[in-house]
Amino acid sequence: MDLPGDDPRPSPWKPRLLFVLSAAAAALVLRLAWAEPLAGVAVLAVIATVVVSRWVARLRARRLLRSGDIESILQRWSESFGRAPHPETMQPLMKATAFAAYGWVDRARDLLRMAERGPAWDAALEHRLFLDALLLTFEGDPEAALDRARALQRLPLPMAAPLLVDRVRILRAAVAALARAFSHQSEDGDRRLLLQASDSSPLVHWAMRYGAAVLSVDAGELGRARALLVDAPSWPGESCFAAFHREITEEVDRREQAVREDGEPPPDLPERER
Repeated sequence: MDLPGDDPRPSPWKPRLLFVLSAAAAALVLRLAWAEPLAGVAVLAVIATVVVSRWVARLRARRLLRSGDIESILQRWSESFGRAPHPETMQPLMKATAFAAYGWVDRARDLLRMAERGPAWDAALEHRLFLDALLLTFEGDPEAALDRARALQRLPLPMAAPLLVDRVRILRAAVAALARAFSHQSEDGDRRLLLQASDSSPLVHWAMRYGAAVLSVDAGELGRARALLVDAPSWPGESCFAAFHREITEEVDRREQAVREDGEPPPDLPERER
């Protein structure tokens, strides 16, 4: 399942090609360093520049996705949307996924209604199950959301690099954990899944953190719940995240006030859990 903003799914031959090219580059640098030291330094500087520029681009993309600025995100992806195959189906579906990931439920549903049904729609089953599970969770229908999440987990995993397969597996499991968190029926390990997904898939960073915050409040871990939301954007009213943030914060405040009135200090948040 490729989400907008995730790294593109690598082709099977790319790791082999990168290995060959990196080995060739290393051999060239070593040879030049022996025969022509200045040329070796120049080649090494070029390689370092390419690596750093790619790292900076990935960092900027991650920051943009975590900003919650949906209009800037869609503008950044406009060229990708234009190149999508079967645009009458895939463009609305991809845009709906972006809106859903930031809590814009009504806009996402409107876009889904615009998507043309047909072979491309049928082929995007994994994408649709993921999107529907998110929307049903935010709309307050956890049973239907869990039904979609279970169907998503039953799908075959992609034939891809192990790291990508792990990321897909975590994301699928985290969608089910998110539905359980919002229905207050979490299981052991759900918080770990939600936090892993928030780190590995920046598009759903805040969706998963709100789920983890709900779980933390249910567990009475108020400091942890507050820490999860400390850097959250200021959500517009169109996003259900605005209501989630307000309700979680108010509940944390209420419980902390009750603890203070009882004369007991609230539980501290271990540094490693921040």
